Amino acid sequence: MRRNPDIRKLYLLAGLLFFAGCGLAARARPIAARATGVKAASEPVYQVYAIRYGTLKGFPLRGLVHGPDVPATREDIALIFWLAKGGGRNILFDSGFYRDQFMQRWKPADYVKPSEAIAKVGLEPEDITDVIISHAHWDHLDGADLFPKARVWIQKDEFDYYEQPAHQQRSGVFPADMQMLEKIKAAGRLELIDGDDQTVFPGIVAYTGGRHTYDSQYIGVHTRKGTVVLASDNVYLYMNLEKHLPISEAFEGDYAANLAAQDRMRKLASKPNLIVPGHDPLEFVKFPKPGNGVARIA
Repeated sequence: MRRNPDIRKLYLLAGLLFFAGCGLAARARPIAARATGVKAASEPVYQVYAIRYGTLKGFPLRGLVHGPDVPATREDIALIFWLAKGGGRNILFDSGFYRDQFMQRWKPADYVKPSEAIAKVGLEPEDITDVIISHAHWDHLDGADLFPKARVWIQKDEFDYYEQPAHQQRSGVFPADMQMLEKIKAAGRLELIDGDDQTVFPGIVAYTGGRHTYDSQYIGVHTRKGTVVLASDNVYLYMNLEKHLPISEAFEGDYAANLAAQDRMRKLASKPNLIVPGHDPLEFVKFPKPGNGVARIA
C-alpha cells in the first residue's frame, strides 16, 4: 500500500528532529562537564611553580591579617610570582617589580630581578608567552615589561579604574606602572579580561571578588593534582585561610567580600593545600622541591 505523501513528510521531519536533538545533546556535554568540575580531555595539564625573588623584612602582621586578636608582631614575607607551564605556553601569574623607586623605598633582601629569577626554572625572558596580572599594585605589576614577547592580561575594570590618576598612588598603584601598561597596550600586547569566571586559556580560569584592589583577580589552574588556586594578594598568608580571617588591605574595607572569596577558593581547589597565598614564605616549606627559591606546587 502506498503511503500518503504527507505522512512521509512527517516521518522525515521526525527523523531530522531526532538527529538534531542528538547533536544538541553532544554539544551540551562539555558545558555540563565544566559545571560539575570535570575537566575536558583537551585541557592542558599545567605544571605550577612559585618563584621567590626577594624578601620584605619586618612587615607588620596586622598589615596582612585583619582581626582583633592578631598580634602586633612583624614577619619577613616573601616576594613571589608564579609560573604555569603547559599547552605550549609559559604563563606568569604576576611579574614582581624592579623600578628604582620601589627598590629604594622597600629595600628588599635577597632580591633577584624577576627576568633573571626565571632562570631558576630554565627560562629566559623571551620564553614567557603571557603574564596574567592579579592586580595593579607595584609589587605584582611593575615587572610586566621585563618579558618582551608576552601578552599581558588584566581585568578590564581594574585597568579602567586605575587608568584614572585620581585612583592611583594612594592605593598602591603608581603612574609609572599604568604608563607602562599603556605602552604595552599601544604595542598590541594588552588583553583585558571582562569579568568573573572567565577562561583565559584552556585549563586556566580567572575569578574576581577578592576585593584586594578595585577588581583584583585570582586564577584556577588545571594540574595533575587537580585545580590549583593561585590567590595572590586576595589571600596574603596561610594564616588568613587557617583562621578564616580577611586580609587587612581589602578594598574600601570590604572584608566580607574577601572572606566570601576565600570560601569560594576552598570549593574551587581540589585540595585545601592547593590554595596558594600571595606572600607566605611557608610555600617553600610546604613545597620544598626543587629548592633554591622555587616551589613545585603541582
